[in-house]
Amino acid sequence: MARRRVHEYVTLPAATLTLVLAATACGGGGGGNGDGGGSTDALKVWIMEGTNPDASAFFDEVNEAYTEQTGTDVEVEFVPWSDAQNKISTAIAGGTMPDVVELGTTFTPEFADAGALHDLSGYVDDPSRFQQDMYSMGVIDDAVYGVPWYASIRSIIYRKDIFEEHGHEEPTSWEELRETAMDLAEAEDGMIGFPVPGQAQYSVMPWIWGGGGEVAVQESDGTWTSTINTPEGRAGVEFFTNLSLEDGLSTTGAVNWNEIDVMESLADENAIMAISNSSNPKAIVESNPDLEGKLGAFVLPGQDEGYTDSFAGGSLLSVFEGTGNEEAGWEYVDLLTNGEFFDRWGEESGFFPAGVDQIQAYAESGDPLVEPFATQLLEAGKSTPAVPAWSQVEAEGIIVGMQQDILNGEATVEEATDRAAESIETILNGGN
Repeated sequence: MARRRVHEYVTLPAATLTLVLAATACGGGGGGNGDGGGSTDALKVWIMEGTNPDASAFFDEVNEAYTEQTGTDVEVEFVPWSDAQNKISTAIAGGTMPDVVELGTTFTPEFADAGALHDLSGYVDDPSRFQQDMYSMGVIDDAVYGVPWYASIRSIIYRKDIFEEHGHEEPTSWEELRETAMDLAEAEDGMIGFPVPGQAQYSVMPWIWGGGGEVAVQESDGTWTSTINTPEGRAGVEFFTNLSLEDGLSTTGAVNWNEIDVMESLADENAIMAISNSSNPKAIVESNPDLEGKLGAFVLPGQDEGYTDSFAGGSLLSVFEGTGNEEAGWEYVDLLTNGEFFDRWGEESGFFPAGVDQIQAYAESGDPLVEPFATQLLEAGKSTPAVPAWSQVEAEGIIVGMQQDILNGEATVEEATDRAAESIETILNGGN
């Protein structure tokens, strides 16, 4: 039976869109006077804008606690994600860095390699308390250039009411997922069974990993090899793209979709299930209150059993080198990544605090829209290579280009994966 949507769709709130963009970027705050340099005795902090819609109130309390603890005032500047990389690079070049900065996990190796970040390894008392894939993104040659602050992960959000109406359980393998999507798409005429976005690299990576491939792995001689174009890697890419090309479960327009577009297809009641970010269930229900109680989530199933790895993203907190306030900067970072404020930022922002104990508590919470994502993060979270050149791989859209070439019919899976693997290896191995 075709489902007629009676809810009038409301555009996602601006704060919600910014929050999701932050999750997509995955990727810190500065002096309130914007100069980033030492014009006052206050500690200067740069924080990415929009992750927490009520960030000003949160940081008022953090800063008050820090000042009471240390006697030092704090100036926080909120930086748009879209400006962050250029702003930080300009500050480094001009020697006007803040003391503390929030960095996306994929940004950190680049700025560490430039010598701009302070080694925190002497301050971190227990590295094991952090989610380890995220922690590894801040570690280069045994030096720690950032510690995890908050985390996000991608699993599958689905329409629980539609599953129940047609007698379907959560899939436990790739083939079950495919068959479930095909059956429900046929039953729900006009709905998208499973969107396959073309501009969402973190939606593609799980299938590469789940098939047995790697976006890049470092060999014993230090060189990097991509196994996207092995039979295993290709099997994952082919499964995902065939959900659209062979099974008709997506829509042709999705070749240009990013993660926000996928989320909006769920919010607008146009999609039955999709890979989506852990922060999205809350945003979807905010946008469409009619979906309250109608959504579910499950961990990405393994190809045949178990779980498929998914990209563990989020942000790290780093301290700049050469400001003279390195120890004071660490005290601020420690305040944010321990205790009350660590937990509160996760609760208020919709992301997970990046601590193992904190994530474990969510995994045992019984909340059907939180527990699966926390389990994914603990049991099947994976990071991209922690090397400076990885930012170039992302900037050049290597994986996105591969995906779009296949979906547009401009290349076969073999041709597209060969090109992607060659490009990744050339970049990571220092080629042009």
